[in-house]
Amino acid sequence: MSTQQALSEAFQSLYGGQPKIYRAPGRVNLIGEHTDYNQGFVMPAAIDFSTWVAIAPRQDRKLSLRSENFAETVELDLDKPAASGRGHWSDYPFGVAVKLEQSGRRLMGANVLVHGDVPIGSGLSSSAAIEVATGLALLENSEVTIDRMALAKLCRQAENEFVGIRCGLMDQFISCFGHSGHALLLDCRQLDYKLLPLPENVKLVVCNTMVKHELASSEYNARRAECEEGVRVLAGKLSQVQSLRDVTMNDLERSRSELSEVVYRRCRHVVGENHRVTAAAAALRSGDLMLFGKLMAESHQSLRDDYEVSCEELDVLVNLANEVEGVFGARMTGGGFGGCTINLVESNSVESFKQMVASGYGKATGRTPEIYVCSAAQGAERVE
Repeated sequence: MSTQQALSEAFQSLYGGQPKIYRAPGRVNLIGEHTDYNQGFVMPAAIDFSTWVAIAPRQDRKLSLRSENFAETVELDLDKPAASGRGHWSDYPFGVAVKLEQSGRRLMGANVLVHGDVPIGSGLSSSAAIEVATGLALLENSEVTIDRMALAKLCRQAENEFVGIRCGLMDQFISCFGHSGHALLLDCRQLDYKLLPLPENVKLVVCNTMVKHELASSEYNARRAECEEGVRVLAGKLSQVQSLRDVTMNDLERSRSELSEVVYRRCRHVVGENHRVTAAAAALRSGDLMLFGKLMAESHQSLRDDYEVSCEELDVLVNLANEVEGVFGARMTGGGFGGCTINLVESNSVESFKQMVASGYGKATGRTPEIYVCSAAQGAERVE
């Protein structure tokens, strides 16, 4: 039985009536980490792990939301919404509803059943997937139409202001605009993108450390503040600087004495990472996967040493991957402090990769990683 069939039957058993069903994908970022909120470049791909939402209207102005993953039902009164989240999984979908209402889109009440197969807390953006899937479902349930860009921005606003995580737009954007078989070179300032076809003989293999360190959210916000401090100092010397996107490595080196060592290293990562993303796009277009893998390795090293968002478990997985024949590149992906690595692996080497990495990780950490072999998937959609 397909996911949509199972979800439809579960919805009918819970609420009665025939629902409409929507899905939005998670994502993996091939390269370009912590550059999106600095108006830089990223290279995400939507993956074939999604959050699914079944929805049907109700007569009042309440949202009844049931999660199959958390086995819990929660309710939101659209006429008496909370001002902010409460540290609960429902903050993500309810935050989208609140921000849609605040933007002048009046929503109908609805019964909603959610099922997610994006691993939660893994760095594969389960949060954006539930935001976008819920947003699309609520809008169509209320017969309200907005374009995909507006939806992505409202979902980010919900996560920034309602949930309290100061993420950039990349996750919501790729969940809305993903293309099957392609990664996207996304310009986070101009909000335009170019499609990058992925080679058919290469798989995107994601390795989940199965850990998520508690400091992830607070450190994420701290990194953003450190970047903003760097921009403040650099803009005082260089009039063209509006974000780290506008800074060259020469600019940064000339101003090094005016920056704290920590802020300098945070800026060095972002400036270098932007260069690596554009170089990686050129490598992918020309089919130079060896160069692409080298840039992935440089990205991980910078995230580990300059941005300090890696951890022992991520480093172990990357080191193990680099020892396997048929691996072009490996790096952490997502916010860091646990979560996942992304690996470009030759198709014929995937099974040996899975065995060797799982065995080595178990010996080094005592944990069993989850390993997902992914394909680049289409963005959010209604499922007929």
